[in-house]
Amino acid sequence: MSGDGPAVSGAGQAAGVPGLSYERAGVSIDAGENAVELMRAAIGRTRRPEVVGGIGGFAGLFDASALREYRHPVLATSTDGVGTKVVIAQRMGRYDTIGIDLVAMVADDLVSCGAEPLFLTDYMVFGTLRPERAAAIVAGIAEGCVRAGCALVGGETAEHPGHLGPDDFDLSGAATGVVEADRMLGAQRVRAGDVVIALAASGLHSNGYSLVRRVVGQAGLALDEVPGDLGRPLGEELLTPTAIYARDCLRLAAECEVHAFAHITGGGLVANLARVLPAGTGAILDRSSWCPPPIFGFLAGHGRVSLPEMERVFNMGIGMTAVVAAHEADRALKVLAGLGVNAWVLGSVTADEDGGVHLAGRHRP
Repeated sequence: MSGDGPAVSGAGQAAGVPGLSYERAGVSIDAGENAVELMRAAIGRTRRPEVVGGIGGFAGLFDASALREYRHPVLATSTDGVGTKVVIAQRMGRYDTIGIDLVAMVADDLVSCGAEPLFLTDYMVFGTLRPERAAAIVAGIAEGCVRAGCALVGGETAEHPGHLGPDDFDLSGAATGVVEADRMLGAQRVRAGDVVIALAASGLHSNGYSLVRRVVGQAGLALDEVPGDLGRPLGEELLTPTAIYARDCLRLAAECEVHAFAHITGGGLVANLARVLPAGTGAILDRSSWCPPPIFGFLAGHGRVSLPEMERVFNMGIGMTAVVAAHEADRALKVLAGLGVNAWVLGSVTADEDGGVHLAGRHRP
């Protein structure tokens, strides 16, 4: 895409100066096409029988006749990104896990209402498109889709020179799921006396990274150093992929009387569990039922972050909660254990006209 291009009278092109092109402006169409080819195999791993065609069309296609199996199908949709966790990936030069985070943030929101994730589309934008980097990110997205059981049916890869620096990038995704109308989960099912079960987080997941980066910067911490209380490089700890609970939650809901799920993201336990509590109820959660992973104490100590602020920003080691009928609590724990999910009784739903979620006690040492 070099050369003078077509002659245009009066265009003001100085003699001997090459004309502008998209590539000279910073966007490489060839790099985009190369990136798509590198992504093709990874995307193929996520294919479901309902997917129509392959990548390369103007839209991803999904055969909706599959919904005939439902008596009253309700579609659910969710969109999200991974926030400034992308900055850690950029600084570490590691791009193969950030896509897993993206799927987790979207698919685990869908399953919170009982919906099975069906398909996802992604959007990636780079300051400079490097095909290998884009393909690594998509490989992570594909891995996340495999874990969630949904298809990656399409997406968009963009290059924004001048808007983003050469190494900068961001990504987001949107997914669609389906749930039988009379099996939708949420506040309408929750009752006082229900038991709240915690599902362990894999780490920080994908929230609070603006605070994380501020702590790292102000404390002068290096991402490649190995703090004694973490046992591995700090950067690797911060890039731990977000757990994807979708399939495990769907299995639990199929085998037990689950009333609601709450995905613990920004706002922590209190704000997110409150979203599935009906009027006239609250919840009491017992801090002594678990010990937050070391990364939380590490950040709190180096940043002098108070416990209330930590609990307001981070998941503190709990990535999902399930609200189940009291008589199903033991069975729910057995089902989750059989799926390899670390879970425990966290607390209970109470009759409370003032509402609210309250954390009581102290964390285990």
